[in-house]
Formats: sequence, C-alpha cells, structure tokens
Amino acid sequence: METFTELKDLAENPHYQAQKREILYDFNDGMIDRPIVDLINGFNKLPYCFTLQSCYGHFVYNDQKDTHNLDPLPTKETIAKVEYRIAYIAFCIENNASGRGLFEALKKITAIEPENIQFCCAEWFWKRQINSYALQVEPDRFKRKDTAIIDFKEALHIEKIRNIFFTRLYELLENEKER
Repeated sequence: METFTELKDLAENPHYQAQKREILYDFNDGMIDRPIVDLINGFNKLPYCFTLQSCYGHFVYNDQKDTHNLDPLPTKETIAKVEYRIAYIAFCIENNASGRGLFEALKKITAIEPENIQFCCAEWFWKRQINSYALQVEPDRFKRKDTAIIDFKEALHIEKIRNIFFTRLYELLENEKER
C-alpha cells in the first residue's frame, strides 16, 4: 500500500463536521494500538481534527510473528533483519484558522529527523476524505511503503525516533488543547 504522496494544500470542505461525526460514530479504543490510545482520542476531541487510521509501529523478527508486536527491540544485537511496520497517524484537518495552525505544527514534527519522518498525503486517503494527511516514521528510502526490512542497528534507531515522535505528538496535543 502506498502511504506517501506529496503534500497538498488544505481545501474547502463544507461537509467536514458531518464527516467527522460519521467517521467517529463507530470509532472505539479497540481499533487503536494501546500505547497511543490517549493520543488518538485527544486528537479526535479537537473540533478541527480527527484521525482516520494509526499505527504505533511494530517490529517483527525471528520467530516472533505477531504483526502487532508492541515489545521493545532487544538491547543486544541478536537479530539480523527486522520487518518494520510503519508508525503513522492519518489525520483529517478542517480548513479553518485552528486547522491551519495544526497543519503547520504537524509539519514541524518532521524536524525531529527529516530522513525518517515525513508529513505527506496518501492519495487513497484523500479520495475517501479530503484534507487527509499522514505523519509517518519510515526511513526515507521506504517512505512509499508501509513495511520495510531493515537491519537490527537501523531498527534500534527507528524505534528511538518513533518513541520521540509520539512524545512530541503528545506535547503538540497538549499545546493544541491549551489554545
């Protein structure tokens, strides 16, 4: 599945509030990876934003076949290759002053490490929901994929970036709630 296309400008969407109600009607915590439940629920409470999908980012390796594994990587290099399943949040943002402020704040998250974090669009999201954006943690060379096979050392680095990424998103959310 292609997750990355170039960033599009926010467009007018007079149906935003009705679409948000419809999307969130059947939404529940069981759809969210445990470590980011509060984060996703917090963004969904903002009147100018809601989430479409998310993934905490999973590391699958050796005989461990749980594609939703939440365990941290081992600290010792006991693994040669790791399948990394992309960490991301897909947002829908309302085109108003608050939404544009959030849009700009989300773009700045990439500064943590631009070669491994992208703010982008996914064409298939946009076709379903205008003004949808993805903020993702993925090595740049794999930015168009939702999984990547990487070596253990890079996996440790991506895990560290993913953790910082979500910490910064929690901080951003707190700032948004105070606005």
